[in-house]
Amino acid sequence: MLTFMPMKDIEKKEDLRLLVNEFYNKALQDELIGPVFKSADFSLTAHIPVMVSFWETILFDVHTYSGNPMLKHIQLNQFIPLKPEHFQRWLVLWEDVLKTHFKGERTDEALKRASSIAQMMQIKISRSAQP
Repeated sequence: MLTFMPMKDIEKKEDLRLLVNEFYNKALQDELIGPVFKSADFSLTAHIPVMVSFWETILFDVHTYSGNPMLKHIQLNQFIPLKPEHFQRWLVLWEDVLKTHFKGERTDEALKRASSIAQMMQIKISRSAQP
């Protein structure tokens, strides 16, 4: 007999680990953004804890992340041009993973923040490419 487990909100660091791991599993297999990760100097083992820390800082207001994701993406753009469709796909995959595993206010906030981050990164990357 199957039992129905209602989805819960993002509540703890373990939830963030699940979210980030599932996202990167999808992203690395994706035809559009997978090559960005695979061609960059990218270590999933090193990146996952950083992203968990990033989202922990954003969603739980627990300051465990220190870094400059904007600068990293501006630098990445010099080697691998990041286009609007890359950010759109990132958001689609992020939302898919969120909605597959979670439901609630913090989940909604994770999607809202991701959308804002994607917009801001595109603006800053575009400005950095201008003379």
